Amino acid sequence: MQNLPKAGRWAIYIALAVVFAIACAFLSNWQFARNEERSGQIALVESNYDATPVPLTEAIPSGGEFDPADEWQPVVLTGRYLADEELLVRNRAHGGTSAFEVLVPFALDDGRVFLVDRGWLLPGSQSPLPDEIPAPPEGEVTVVARLQPGEPLPRSGRSAPEGQVPTINLPLVADELSAESGDALIVSAYGILVSEDPAPATTPNAIEDPSEDPGPHLSYAIQWILFAIMGFVFIGYVIRTEIRHRREDAEDEDACDDAGEHAEPRTRAPLPRRRRDRDAEDEDALLDAAGRR
Repeated sequence: MQNLPKAGRWAIYIALAVVFAIACAFLSNWQFARNEERSGQIALVESNYDATPVPLTEAIPSGGEFDPADEWQPVVLTGRYLADEELLVRNRAHGGTSAFEVLVPFALDDGRVFLVDRGWLLPGSQSPLPDEIPAPPEGEVTVVARLQPGEPLPRSGRSAPEGQVPTINLPLVADELSAESGDALIVSAYGILVSEDPAPATTPNAIEDPSEDPGPHLSYAIQWILFAIMGFVFIGYVIRTEIRHRREDAEDEDACDDAGEHAEPRTRAPLPRRRRDRDAEDEDALLDAAGRR
């Protein structure tokens, strides 16, 4: 690149800065979009999390689907737990380790089945499974739970042992239940337990409240904008430095030319006489002495 004309090099510099700025703009817009998505999630939690519970039949009517705007909305269920069809969902991040969440189908009075996540348990001290799984209340129960959409299947395609599922994918859960319960399961949403009446003596650990941290997306978006500006500033600095160096080189050349024009001509130093051969000098001395005689 050093052999290119300066205009060609500068065009390449500017083109690189433009490409870099376009990439930064794309990444900045992506972070702005993620920040907007995260802000929407936080607003949804603030709106629904502590809202007054409504009957499940009102939030998800028979034959209806879960509305994403109802995420975290508390709903009231009446019916009974199908404790014999309890499942564990594995590899859930709780308590600083990979815990289990306890999923129990709940038979509603209207004939449908709704999946309730009753909370989480740590692996056992001597076994990878929990030492004890608290049983749900028997008989007629009134449950308050917060609505959640089902989860996708794991991309890795991982499976789980019998009685467990790798994720809360509701069609997958339906396949793990008995034919009668699986056919009646609501597959558009499940519920995170809030309370049970009558309350059991022991329950799994409650699922933690959702985080209200907006995340670093907005700061990352601004950083990418600053990086794009810094790219142009850097290219400007490179071009300016090159111009300054060229100007200094030109001034040095002009100074050398002026010094050459005004310098006095140099005089050649006389060449030293070549010393005569010592034998020739001795011979001349003898001849001079003979002539004087």
